[in-house]
Amino acid sequence: MKANLRSVRKHRKYSIEFKKQLVLEFESGKHSVPELEKLHGISNSAIYRWVYKFSNFNQKGYRVVEHKSSSTRKVKSLESKIKELEAALGRKQIMVDYLETMMEVAKEELNIDIKKNFNTSPSKSSPKNK
Repeated sequence: MKANLRSVRKHRKYSIEFKKQLVLEFESGKHSVPELEKLHGISNSAIYRWVYKFSNFNQKGYRVVEHKSSSTRKVKSLESKIKELEAALGRKQIMVDYLETMMEVAKEELNIDIKKNFNTSPSKSSPKNK
């Protein structure tokens, strides 16, 4: 004998504070609606309803439009810019390390102090300007 099984619908109730927090995250640009949907497991239609209801900027009669492709394109361009800057920083750090090593070698092997020392007096052989 087979049991009569029914699927149970999940109805979740969210507090007003939680809804306002999600709207604030959307408005500040921290997350897009699809990101909020994935993070919290909430349908995008519910999030858009909350945006229309609790938004500080939304006026009645206006529609919120989010361009998904442009936001992902922007994120990708920013990530590539970060990679470029990290590579440039790495190259500069290698150059700094190289130059510091060269100064140490010059001091130890050739007794030449390349680092500036502002407390030394001018050499006696330099002519005085009159």
